[in-house]
Amino acid sequence: MPEKNLDFGKFGAQGIRGSDAVARKLDELAGGIATPVTVKRGWIARLHYLTKSGKSRQAAKEAGLTVTDRTLKAWLEGKRSPSKANLAKIDAAYRAVRRQNVARHLLKRLNREGRGTRVEIHPLNQSQVPRPLQRVVEYRSMNVRRWDRIVGAWAAGDHQGLDAAWDDTIVDLGSQWGQYEYCTSVGFAA
Repeated sequence: MPEKNLDFGKFGAQGIRGSDAVARKLDELAGGIATPVTVKRGWIARLHYLTKSGKSRQAAKEAGLTVTDRTLKAWLEGKRSPSKANLAKIDAAYRAVRRQNVARHLLKRLNREGRGTRVEIHPLNQSQVPRPLQRVVEYRSMNVRRWDRIVGAWAAGDHQGLDAAWDDTIVDLGSQWGQYEYCTSVGFAA
């Protein structure tokens, strides 16, 4: 049943892919610097995070922040400011490095020594779909015990891998699991 929603939204249904909702929730749980990257305090804090060790600097370079040490030093001292393109690179590198650093701890919290974490799936919004075309889709909850593939794909930034891992997980919902390929939100706590 998955991948049958090739024309999702054709009749007015609204929602996002379940794997995207999971990624958003994992990003929220990972936390991080709340100040926007467009504010000096925000990009300075991100740069400090990305340059605090050699391992962090290497991960930042792998994530796309390729500037010279001289430029980096000028930014950190406040002598120069990064361009909009470099601000985007700083933010993307920060998110990638933060995901890698938090993934192991988050995985341990979500797996809870084999007990897993309760997940709530809120169905897609059909308020704009004509009545005869609406299908019965209800709120569902399930316990996910193995988060390894989901968190691994999220930490690596692998959207296709995350989508495949999430689809393999929601099969546990039963024969109607394909109806939850798109949803309004996915909620869980760790």
